[in-house]
Amino acid sequence: MDESREVTIGSKLRDLRLKNGLTQEELADRAELTKGFISQLENDLTSPSIATLIDILTLLGSNLSKFFAGYDEEEQLVFTPVDYFEKQTDSSTVQWIVPTAQKNAMEPIITELEVGASTDADIPHEGEEFGYVLKGKVRVVVGERAQIASEGDSFYFQSDKRHYIENASDGKSKVLWVSCPPTF
Repeated sequence: MDESREVTIGSKLRDLRLKNGLTQEELADRAELTKGFISQLENDLTSPSIATLIDILTLLGSNLSKFFAGYDEEEQLVFTPVDYFEKQTDSSTVQWIVPTAQKNAMEPIITELEVGASTDADIPHEGEEFGYVLKGKVRVVVGERAQIASEGDSFYFQSDKRHYIENASDGKSKVLWVSCPPTF
């Protein structure tokens, strides 16, 4: 951090976001805020409510006391459902089970898909993907290949082709999915 710059809530949030390897848009999406609001926060043009600040700090692996004390504690080792960040749509739920994983080498999530639902297709990128089907079955699509993975099965592939999963069950499917490097 540039020591000549005045340390403000906005600049501390920006530094923390960058430390976590997130763009303003990625943070806004996870926090269910707008990119413009994040930009205004970081430029000290607006102030967040305490609840919004707590939500943002949780997503960035911090809390109010650490944020305002200015010290780094040891990194969290165990994560519980209280720590998870969740995003829901009509047809899917994604849980970031290690909310600060964006700064790490891999990023685990749990994806639940309703009947007939699929994840958005990821464009080719560097890295690897691993999944473990916790419930139901999914169709794993990588490039031109597609294969069914049932409860208890796992899948693994290089991320250099367009890829996604879709629910192939009569009920909900649930998958533990790990991306390396983080892309979710």
